[in-house]
Amino acid sequence: MKFITITLIVHAPDPVTGAQQSTHDRFVEVLDNARLAEELGFDGFGVGERHERPFISSSPTVVLSHIAALTKRIRLFTAVTTLSLLDPVRAFEDYATLDHLSQGRLDLIIGKGNGAAQRDLFNVTPEDQWDRNAESYEVFRSLWHENKITYGTKFRPPLTDAEVWPRPYQRPIRIWHGSATSRESVDLAARYGDPLFSANVTNPIDPYAELIDYYRERWAHYGHDPKLITIGAGTAGYYATRNSQDAIETYRPVFAGYLKFAERLGVVPVFPTLEDFVERSSALIGSPAQVIDKVHRYHERFGHQVLHLHADAGGLTDAQHRDSLELFQAEIAPVLRREIPDPPLGWEPGPIVSDEVAAGTTGTESVSGIAAPITVTG
Repeated sequence: MKFITITLIVHAPDPVTGAQQSTHDRFVEVLDNARLAEELGFDGFGVGERHERPFISSSPTVVLSHIAALTKRIRLFTAVTTLSLLDPVRAFEDYATLDHLSQGRLDLIIGKGNGAAQRDLFNVTPEDQWDRNAESYEVFRSLWHENKITYGTKFRPPLTDAEVWPRPYQRPIRIWHGSATSRESVDLAARYGDPLFSANVTNPIDPYAELIDYYRERWAHYGHDPKLITIGAGTAGYYATRNSQDAIETYRPVFAGYLKFAERLGVVPVFPTLEDFVERSSALIGSPAQVIDKVHRYHERFGHQVLHLHADAGGLTDAQHRDSLELFQAEIAPVLRREIPDPPLGWEPGPIVSDEVAAGTTGTESVSGIAAPITVTG
């Protein structure tokens, strides 16, 4: 099993202390958390994309590019890239560039996004968001595979023999499809034989398990090899200590702060008490043995091979957050890595593949000091 940490870069008061960081300090915290994830041995670090309050993650390519410069090994994820809101050509240019800057460590998780405010900002309607997402994905995917494409787009000017640069480092790139509540994203993933990443945060297990079951059905329908199914799943929270009661009591004021925040927003919580949250949500709160047991219970329903934890302290102190992540890597991750298989897709950056290599002629350029083939078209 592989483990990643993610942040949506929420910029809101601390749920326990009420303190509000400056925007600058919040971004510095994200960078520190990415370096911490690599230091502790996590397999990936993800940055979300949101275009509305209380998030400041509107430019994930910029943030991930900075993280790429600060890290060496960890894979970099988008969580998620909201393709329904973006021009796929511009998104391709940004992510192909980031792919080079990270030396092929980039994974994309795409999705339509959610929230009325960001739909309004980009003039996207609930009626056309799924069609936009599918079209943008198809254009983006085509550009990643081919330098010159023709595509009769509906939501942006049509493309005729369009060339877009730079050519990416990874050919192909791994593109996950973020899934929360809808069958449309699940079907799109299965159609193209792409991995699925279940949000698995807001609700109990059943609706997410039903979507994953549907994904498997559609995967078989489209004729893909069942051995290649790759699934990731999120968690609603994480905090572990050696004693389960200590973990619950430490987390209690954090959860109380979230309840107050939900009340201010007028949102009725799905899990009204901490005990209910620990029992019925995907949150991993307790002793290492309890966390391992819960991941296994979810794995029995999902069959997932990748798990994400939240990168942010989120109401815990920095020391509590770090101690909990260290405990995860020391006593939880080794057991889960041994008992749950890795995803069937490769994890390490693959060799750069260019049109010249395919044609038998190769040019080279230096990418961060590494000799790499380049594409020359004429």
